[in-house]
Amino acid sequence: MAANISPEETRLRGRIRILLAIVILGLLGSGISSLPLLWESGKIADLLQQSGQLPVAAAWMTEVHRGLADVYQNYPFIGYGTDWLGFGHFVIAIFFLGPLVDPRRNLWIIDAGIVACLLVIPMALISGEIRHLPVWWRLIDCAFGVFGVIPLWLARSWARRLPR
Repeated sequence: MAANISPEETRLRGRIRILLAIVILGLLGSGISSLPLLWESGKIADLLQQSGQLPVAAAWMTEVHRGLADVYQNYPFIGYGTDWLGFGHFVIAIFFLGPLVDPRRNLWIIDAGIVACLLVIPMALISGEIRHLPVWWRLIDCAFGVFGVIPLWLARSWARRLPR
C-alpha cells in the first residue's frame, strides 16, 4: 500500500501531523499547567511585579495568587477541580492521536476540535463576566480558541484532500 501513496499525499500527511502535534502539545501543556496553579500564579505574579511593565496584569495575578492561597489553605479540595481540568486536557489530547495516524478517517475528531475551539469564545466571555474576570483576561482566554482553530482548520482542509 505504501507504494501507492503519492509524494503530494506524503507531504500533506506530514503537514497534518505537524499541525496535530502542535494541538496535542498545546493540550498537554495546558493540562500540565493547570496542576501547580498556586506555585505558578505566585511565580507569574512575582515576575510581573519585578518587571514593572504591566502593572494591571501584575495586580491581577497577585490577586489571583492570594485568592488561590486562601482557597487552598481553607478549602484544599477545591484544587481537585483543576486537577480534573488537567486530566480533561490529557484525555482530549489522546483523541487527537486518531487523526494523527489517519486524518481522513478521523476527520470528525478534527471537526469536534474546531467546534470546541469556537465554543471557547462564548464560554470565556460569558463565564468570565459572571466570575468578574477583567475583559483583557477573557480576551486572552478567547485567543486560545482562536489560535487553536487555526492548525485544526488547516489540518482539516488538508485531510479532506487525502484519498478516502
